[in-house]
Amino acid sequence: MKPTIKHSLVVPCFNEAENIEAFFAAVETAMQGYTDAYEIVFINDGSSDDTQAKLEGLYEQHRDRYIQIIRFSRNFGKEAAMLAGLRAAKGEYVTIIDADLQQRPEIAVEMGKLLDGQPDVDMVAAFQQERKESKLIEACKELFYKLLNRMSEVDIIPDASDFRTLRRPVVQTVLSLSEYHRFSKGIFSWIGYNTVSIPYEPDDRLAGKSKWNFWKLLRYAVGGIVAYTDFPLKLPVIFGFALLIIAAVTTVVLLILSLLGHEIAGAWWVSCLVSAVSSALAFGQGVLGLYLGKVHTQVKQRPVYIVKEKRSYEQD
Repeated sequence: MKPTIKHSLVVPCFNEAENIEAFFAAVETAMQGYTDAYEIVFINDGSSDDTQAKLEGLYEQHRDRYIQIIRFSRNFGKEAAMLAGLRAAKGEYVTIIDADLQQRPEIAVEMGKLLDGQPDVDMVAAFQQERKESKLIEACKELFYKLLNRMSEVDIIPDASDFRTLRRPVVQTVLSLSEYHRFSKGIFSWIGYNTVSIPYEPDDRLAGKSKWNFWKLLRYAVGGIVAYTDFPLKLPVIFGFALLIIAAVTTVVLLILSLLGHEIAGAWWVSCLVSAVSSALAFGQGVLGLYLGKVHTQVKQRPVYIVKEKRSYEQD
């Protein structure tokens, strides 16, 4: 008979060998007095270090615990790892949490207790009170969320992370969305549900280095904008209309100056207008390319990830 799981922890792992054992110990400590019916779903997202060996050792050492290990064939990214974890999780509550202990398991327990005490709340999202990031990254993130919230039909909490706890119906709704290019923060906002946000202060990373850099964040931001707003597709129309106005005004001004006897160097005006029009056309084609690229990938219907190996307490 399969066990009834109260709380699942979905843990994406990419080169987290130095953190696995400490994370598991922290979870065991945090869960004491809360529930014994919890599971940990580790997703090895194509790690190149000893993450898989550490996970295998943990699994063999703690066969009395509810542990699942999902190993990808290569690195597919955190969004894919979260999706795989949500699909595998069996808990009434499911928390997405990182393995580096910047997001403490105690906060996951706090979110679970909040859901216990407030049946009308469907999801609890943790947001950072103070980000431990460079000023450049912080400013870029702030600008990104301002732009996205202005252009999108949904409001996304700027400081909210993927660190959140979902009830089972919310998990099922998220899994029902079949899009290939997933932007979970947008998905969590788009599906609605009654969501409560709680603050937390991230700890320092236990070991290793952050997997994020400026260019990865930029790519992630572009993906989020393309996934949750079609406003960029309207920009060429706006630019085209603006250029039409500029061209009309320029023509009128040149005509008046000519009638007044001024000699006009037409080549200068023509070159400016041609440059402006060319830039607008190139920008429009680039925006169309972004959206068509997403559509091209979606229609191929390839899986979001490939599982190379899976181990689970359900198989024992």
